This record gives sequence, C-alpha cells and structure tokens, in this order.
Amino acid sequence: MIENIELFGMQISRVSMNETLGIVLDWCATPRKGACRYVVTPNVDHAVLFQHRPDLRDAYARASLVLADGAPLVLASRLCGKELPERVAGSDLVPRLFGATSEPLRVFLLGAAPGVADAAAGRIHAQWPNVAVVGTYSPPLGFEDDADENERILTLIASAQPDLLVVGFGAPKQELWVSKHCDRLQARVALCAGATIDFLAGHRRRSPVWMRRAGLEWLHRVASEPRRLAGRTPGGAWELPQLLGREWRRLDS
Repeated sequence: MIENIELFGMQISRVSMNETLGIVLDWCATPRKGACRYVVTPNVDHAVLFQHRPDLRDAYARASLVLADGAPLVLASRLCGKELPERVAGSDLVPRLFGATSEPLRVFLLGAAPGVADAAAGRIHAQWPNVAVVGTYSPPLGFEDDADENERILTLIASAQPDLLVVGFGAPKQELWVSKHCDRLQARVALCAGATIDFLAGHRRRSPVWMRRAGLEWLHRVASEPRRLAGRTPGGAWELPQLLGREWRRLDS
C-alpha cells in the first residue's frame, strides 16, 4: 500500500523515483479493472491552485499517485517533519520509465502543439527500442468543452490501446480532463506530465541538471518563458510562506 502524507491539504505519495518506476511499470503491465489509474505531479503553482479550486481537489482525490514535482514541496515536507524522500518530477519520470521497462511498452502522447508529439515519437523510437508510440494527438483550443472532440480523443485512445497515456495539457486542464474521463480512458495508466512531450521532442529545453538538483528549475522556466509564466511563479512564491504558516499552525493545534 502506498503511504501518503498530508501537505497543504494534498495527500502526497511518499515514494522515491525508483519506487515510482516500479509502481507505474507494474500498473502498465496489469490489465485495467475499472477506471484508468492516473498520476498527478504537483509543484508550488499546483499547490496554490489546489487551495482555490474545488474541482482540482476532486481530481487529486481520485488520483492513484500524487508525486511531489517541485523541490519546494519536498523542502516544505521536511520543515513540517513529514519527510518526502525526494522530488519525483513528471518530466524526469517519463524518460526514466522508458529506460527502465524491460517489456514492450505501448505509449500514447496526448497534447503539445501540432507536430510536437510526432517529433517526440520519432526521438523515443530512436532512443528506447522497447517503447512503441502507438498514437499521438494535439487537440484544438477549447477541446475540453467540445463533446464531439472529446469523443474523438477517447476513440483514438481506445483504438490504440496504450499501456501508458502521457497527457501534456498543462495544469489544471490535464488533471481535470483525465479525472473527468478516467472511467472511459482505454489506457492502463495516465500520467499528467505538463511540458514533458515538448521536452521529449526537443521543442523546449529543460534547465541544466545542477539547477534541477538545487531546486532552481522554476528560475530557468521564468527566464525562458517570461510572458507565459508572468504572474504564476511570483504568486506561488508569495503564497507558499502563507501555506507553510498555516501548515505549522495546523500541526501545533
């Protein structure tokens, strides 16, 4: 059974990267019984959204794994005496899964701009021979409110029968969409993975390894995409100390 800790109202799975690899690959090898299992990967921005979005809280409650993507969440857990073992970022987890599988793994890439998932598929096939990308799709803007488009997506996934569905819509759209449709998703596991498809395609560059290890990936993102992230990271940075204070008061009560 997976142990969770409560942090900022979220039930976060207390697992290392290696433990996560074993869990997810085991699920990918197990036939579905009921709803598709899905994985969410909160960082500080998601933790802040979680406080204000009941629909996101509902989506997290249905998730099979909630992984601490952001280094500040791991630090916060230790300050609160709860000790998450390490950061498990979705953008690290997906390629690690590809490299760790000893059995053929069927993958569907859902999201990113047109053509990006196809470019990612080509690079995946070249680097990981055990991984077969069995489908890609880039939905149009506003697809989440279009019943016909959602049926199209569900049909494409059902036709491909992937073991792993990698969803890159960005938060909270990806978490809300997967939660809404998990009963009908014909995949064994769905992983809400943000910009991972872009990284796999080489369309966007991740921060240097030393920045990731130092918990500074957010700084690289702000420098690389200032317009897209304007108002997000500063808000998260401002609200995180307030969340920490609230958590300490809750622990003392």
